[in-house]
Amino acid sequence: MRHTAWVGLGANLDGPREHVRAALDDLDALPATRLDAASRLYRSAPMGGPPQPEYVNAVARLATALAPQSLLDALLAIESRHGRLRAAPNGPRSLDLDLLLYDAERIDTPALTLPHPRMHVRAFVLVPLLEIDPALEIPGHGPVADVARACADQRVICLE
Repeated sequence: MRHTAWVGLGANLDGPREHVRAALDDLDALPATRLDAASRLYRSAPMGGPPQPEYVNAVARLATALAPQSLLDALLAIESRHGRLRAAPNGPRSLDLDLLLYDAERIDTPALTLPHPRMHVRAFVLVPLLEIDPALEIPGHGPVADVARACADQRVICLE
């Protein structure tokens, strides 16, 4: 396995903790992929969208031989198996899996943008990412610790 990918996990419907924990197992079961690390679970307020419950979030680091688009397709399939519906932008969801980073690659296609275009302004991504990879550099934004400090006003609470 020659690539490292980071995935953001979030859920706020139908037992969100259970969906996130099960999704971590699903990530570890992907072909040519191994779950290297997972953050603790965190609670955060929704960002935008209709009124909805708070989220449970985590970040996973994967070792994978899958290409970026193949990995994204696999993430979308896991979301679908967890009952993910895309009824409203930024709406509530049973599971959300975002491909945040893939090595230090920069990709900008209609289907995939890496680094994830909003990860650098979301404490619910940065705090768990900092937990598992404190020395990580976010391409185009700098060290995750520095980027996380800029989001310190966003409330993220560890659940474990």
